[in-house]
Amino acid sequence: MRLGALLDTPELGLRLLAGEKARDREFGRVFQATLQDPTRYLDGGEIVLCGMRWLPGPADADAFVGKLAAAGVTALGAGTAEVGGPVPDYLVTACERVGLPLFEVPVSVSFATVAERVILGLAAERSAPARDSHRRLVAAVTSGHGLSALVKAGTEELGVGCLVLSATGQQLAGGPELPAARRTALARKFLRAERLPCQDGPVTLLGAAGRSGHRIASWFLVVDGDPAQWPSARRELALELAALAGLERSRVDETRRIENRAAEPLLRLVLSDDAAPGELTSRLSAAGFAPQEPVTTLSAEVRGGGPGLAQVLVEELLSTTGQPVLVATVDGETFGLCSARDTETLREAVHTIEPALGSARLTLGLSRAADAAGLRAGVQEARHARTLAAMTRGRATVLSGDEVASHLLLLAAVPEDLRRTFGEKVLGPVLAYDAAHGSELITTLKAFLEHSGSWTQTSATLHLHVNTLRYRITRIGELTGRDPSRFADRVDLYLAGCFTQNWGWS
Repeated sequence: MRLGALLDTPELGLRLLAGEKARDREFGRVFQATLQDPTRYLDGGEIVLCGMRWLPGPADADAFVGKLAAAGVTALGAGTAEVGGPVPDYLVTACERVGLPLFEVPVSVSFATVAERVILGLAAERSAPARDSHRRLVAAVTSGHGLSALVKAGTEELGVGCLVLSATGQQLAGGPELPAARRTALARKFLRAERLPCQDGPVTLLGAAGRSGHRIASWFLVVDGDPAQWPSARRELALELAALAGLERSRVDETRRIENRAAEPLLRLVLSDDAAPGELTSRLSAAGFAPQEPVTTLSAEVRGGGPGLAQVLVEELLSTTGQPVLVATVDGETFGLCSARDTETLREAVHTIEPALGSARLTLGLSRAADAAGLRAGVQEARHARTLAAMTRGRATVLSGDEVASHLLLLAAVPEDLRRTFGEKVLGPVLAYDAAHGSELITTLKAFLEHSGSWTQTSATLHLHVNTLRYRITRIGELTGRDPSRFADRVDLYLAGCFTQNWGWS
């Protein structure tokens, strides 16, 4: 499709800002970018659409535009809805500098509408023998019957089995239903693949990217066979089906974004000291939550990932519930609220998407509030559970409040530097003594505390004579200034061990 044909579509109202001489450039698909470097997902010859909220200055614009030009992008479409103003001059200058055409998408037109018009235009340009098949696929999309109708039409036109799965392994359309283990394996293959389409045994996976463009927040099409071996018209039809599935995903994303507008003000109210139960109940009801029903609360952190990744992950993990969901990032922390859900299902979804994290690390804390009155306590418990989850090993960890001893949840609220200082002050001399003498005082202390100060049980566990044990415990008392035979001092020693040796955290 020619760039000029898209720009001349009256109902879109697109305005060319740079690249007047490039109207004859051809493009084959549209990509909606929310990443600062989306080049991994680009093949060249795309129209890239992006908002400008995360391009706050010329340096960011120059870097972003330069990467697009190097990737062979046909043109950049800048949306103004998120910033409420015109496209800034520095973005126009950046595009002119590298010869990348730039057009403005007006506030009144969504990216999904532009993508739909592109797909319709590409379908109209197909060769005559394939045109009817493409027209039927487009009709399935525009009929309003959703993804299931589209996949059914695609299966009939291609003559092979077709499924659409989410990145978490949920089967969204097509049949028959795959076993859970097979869905998980396909999702992990999709997330790991360097390039798409890719094959997995007898089937081929094709990406159906949504609004965010991130693979975790995308669907994918599974077709029987290898489209690379098919005639070109049939292969193009499979690619068209994947693109239309991506359009359906974009519509879901847009709906979710609108429904999620209430999330940030609600969560700010929950985190404040001014939250009245009546107001929280009213706001939850307005968001679709049933009154007086339990609410699952979630706190998430991603270390080493790109901006916004935590929110993308939480939205995707909670989207499979079929229940009302609210997700927001407040002051750098990402929170989620949803109707009570099985935590095991959530753990399985986290396990499925783990390959997509790369070098990033995801930690999730969960809790459950009985009703709106307990929402603040539930959110705080989820935050503390996440703090504890961060102290364990693993690239993706989920911890719920009811899995953790109450004293550990309480201690998670203590600032990390204070915990570390306390632990080093109490047990630092013991650790130094062990390092200098090759002794095992820390090991002895841990066993002694685990057996509640029982000399007999501890000596049996460590295979020590009780006199040797008494000598070691006496030495620990001298080094720490605490008497391990006293309950209060044993509490101090246990807490210090939690803070320095990870006792009881995992």
